[in-house]
Amino acid sequence: MSVKENLLKIKNEIKEACIACGRNPEEVKLVAVSKFHPATSVEQAIEAGHFLFGENRVQEAKEKFSVISEKYPACDLHIIGSLQRNKVKDAVKICSCIQSVDRIELLEEIEKQCSKIDKKIDVLFEVHTGEESKSGFEDFISLYQALEKCAAGEFPHINPKGFMTMAPFTEDKQLIAKSFSTLRTYAEELKKEFTEFDLSELSMGMSGDFKIAIREGSTMVRVGTSIFGERQY
Repeated sequence: MSVKENLLKIKNEIKEACIACGRNPEEVKLVAVSKFHPATSVEQAIEAGHFLFGENRVQEAKEKFSVISEKYPACDLHIIGSLQRNKVKDAVKICSCIQSVDRIELLEEIEKQCSKIDKKIDVLFEVHTGEESKSGFEDFISLYQALEKCAAGEFPHINPKGFMTMAPFTEDKQLIAKSFSTLRTYAEELKKEFTEFDLSELSMGMSGDFKIAIREGSTMVRVGTSIFGERQY
């Protein structure tokens, strides 16, 4: 199947998953994860009417999207992978959102680099909710402290927009659902505490588990293989 056909199939599955649990399909965005896939695949998706993409590696994203963004100004890129501080300078130039903010030191570096180019950037706070995930804020307290610093005005170039997690790599659907419901619970509490921010985004769910994620309240699913096929390393 083509990228266009795969996109249509996934979007229909998202719609069906929303309807099945009484949600409006308009509430759930699809992030097409294009890591390890060539620019031509991204362009096929854009020509099929899809404009939101996710990349894990900054160097690869920079090479790919610096050209694509010029050709297609409506294209929107999120960085979704673990981000090292020395990659932040390039990351903030090419993306509109960093979904993988997992520590206060990273917020400090994002602020530093965004202030240099006078750019405001959206961020999602990555939360460790499953045994398999290797990064993310470990608990509610550390997450609270990060948002406290944002609320105190320490990071004027950063817009907190919500939260992200990765479910454990398991066939156990109950464990996967628990991972997602944990994030939703954290989000509900933090939205009450930090009303000055729009913390409505919940980025959770990938190719294998996005239907569970939608049932647990996801507003953004990250799907790669089901759209672009097996990765081309």
